[in-house]
Amino acid sequence: MTNVLITGGSGYLGGSLLASWADANIEGYDKLYALVRSDSQAAAVKSLYGAEPGRCSLEEGDIRSLVVDNGIAVVFYLIDAYRAERPVSFIKALAEVKKATGREVHFTTGTKQFSEHAGAPTDKPLLDTDPNLYYIQRGQKAPVEEMEVAIATNCAVIDAGEKFDVKVYLFSPCIVYGKGLGFGNLISIQTVDVVTAAKGAGRVYRIRPEGQTWPVCHISDNTSLYIALARAILSGSNPDHGKFGYYLASSGSASWDDIYAAVAKAMAKRGVIDDDTVAPVTDEALRKMSDALDVEPASAVSKVGGK
Repeated sequence: MTNVLITGGSGYLGGSLLASWADANIEGYDKLYALVRSDSQAAAVKSLYGAEPGRCSLEEGDIRSLVVDNGIAVVFYLIDAYRAERPVSFIKALAEVKKATGREVHFTTGTKQFSEHAGAPTDKPLLDTDPNLYYIQRGQKAPVEEMEVAIATNCAVIDAGEKFDVKVYLFSPCIVYGKGLGFGNLISIQTVDVVTAAKGAGRVYRIRPEGQTWPVCHISDNTSLYIALARAILSGSNPDHGKFGYYLASSGSASWDDIYAAVAKAMAKRGVIDDDTVAPVTDEALRKMSDALDVEPASAVSKVGGK
């Protein structure tokens, strides 16, 4: 019996994966579970997608019970990927399932920590075919503390997978755009951050030098990569994992200048801001943007710009 768990089913990425699962005709598993937090979410995942709702406080003991008691062998972890404690708890629980059943177990997670904000090299493209990505990430020194934590988490999860003999896959989304496919959050958090910052500052500001770009991926393409990975895992194709299991979901790149200009025009058209042009950021504007995002200025810069 191979059972699958998707977390974050009410979110943008997790909800889109859950919504696309049934139509993808994936084989090789018995039951699909979806982690939920409320009765309404439980009803939604069951009625819309035929998934079995699972509840869990995300404390280590509850995670163990959810995974071990239900014989879950594959976890798609799409919540709170910035901290290591919960992912490692899932990995430990999966190791117990493997010991009890003899089956391979799998854990997917990941954050987009390949940017200047995370101390990653930006002088050339980073490809997920590069066998040194783990070592590149291990050597990154982020100028922002929260990025340092996220980098450490990615590495800790891979290390835990090796320690407990669990196959780990690091799925790193970029700027994902397009309407979500699930029943919950239908909007990318990155889009929301740009709009929130502009509302707080009263107009759209360019946070970094002109001409910078960022990888992008439509939600349908991002979900298709998740589905392809799931199909490879469940068919026994042994996709790359651990230190070689990075999956960088990008189908192209976009200019921040184009993103800012489009947001400015859309917000001005709706009367949210008065000026539809983009201005270079000032110290005062950055303070207002940071206040609106409820983060420190250095974190605001990482949320709405960069390379």
